[in-house]
Amino acid sequence: MEHRAEDLPHLIRGSFAFAVAADIATGRAVGMGRIISDGISDAYIQDVVVLPEYRKSGIGRDIVSILIGHCLQAGITWIALIAEPGTEKFYLPIGFRLMERHIPLIYRGEH
Repeated sequence: MEHRAEDLPHLIRGSFAFAVAADIATGRAVGMGRIISDGISDAYIQDVVVLPEYRKSGIGRDIVSILIGHCLQAGITWIALIAEPGTEKFYLPIGFRLMERHIPLIYRGEH
């Protein structure tokens, strides 16, 4: 899901944790990720993105590791995400596993 730039402050405030990676030379934000959680029982990693020219440099892994660390410090050990097809090879070495017998669903109306 794409977000508008003016939504960013709301995304940050509404997140349990929010991480930004910046290019030190330019000060430009080059990656981000966030956690949605009640702060008690479980957490969902969301909106992990790194600009294409900065990928494959460890930035995405560092963002996810920082977010996981924040959850673990809070005592949250059930941490999940929904990965885009083909990105599981990024998440598997970090410690994520496919959720056997689980099917992700999205609400599309009919209510």
